Amino acid sequence: MASQKALNPPSGECRQCWQHAYDSRAQHAHLGPREDCPACVDHMRNGHPAALIVPDERRAW
Repeated sequence: MASQKALNPPSGECRQCWQHAYDSRAQHAHLGPREDCPACVDHMRNGHPAALIVPDERRAW
């Protein structure tokens, strides 16, 4: 089960990266030893999609 911290990233952070960082055992369970996560590698190479970034709470209104 995902930790509470993994489910609530702060504003300005990528939801996917935050979850992979704080719930990495579950997120990366399908990978073999020393195998890179394709989603993590994609974010490292191409950046974070705007749809996955938590909006700044001050700008929501």
